[in-house]
Amino acid sequence: MYRISRVILLSGLAGIFAFGCTPTNDLELVKTKLHEQLICWNKGDIDCFMEYYWQSDSLSFIGSSGITRRWQNTLERYKKTYPDKESMGELIFQIISSDRLGAESIRITGTWKLIRAEDSPGGYFTLIWKKIDNNWVIVYDHTS
Repeated sequence: MYRISRVILLSGLAGIFAFGCTPTNDLELVKTKLHEQLICWNKGDIDCFMEYYWQSDSLSFIGSSGITRRWQNTLERYKKTYPDKESMGELIFQIISSDRLGAESIRITGTWKLIRAEDSPGGYFTLIWKKIDNNWVIVYDHTS
């Protein structure tokens, strides 16, 4: 009996430990992916930047010009708005908050700023990341 209780207790503790670590690891992984995406932007590589978005017709991007749906349309919008490295500038951001919305969803809210020769536009963003096929991707982007 003592041995069975001990096994159950240890199994339970292992489950609690694993559950407790997963959200933190996932959140750190998403923050790392966001930093990698920033590096793509600052290299002037929109194709690389877009690899972090869900390649789906269900992707939603909301910006100052309205709502863009679908991954391909979002890619085309970025390329039209930022046709070269000069227009892209250097992106910097600061995370204001990050939280789990569920086991497979994370919300990141922050500020962004582009440093360019002529101006320095900036604003806020909210990204919803979702774990799809064991990969964290942006499924919703509201940037203003």
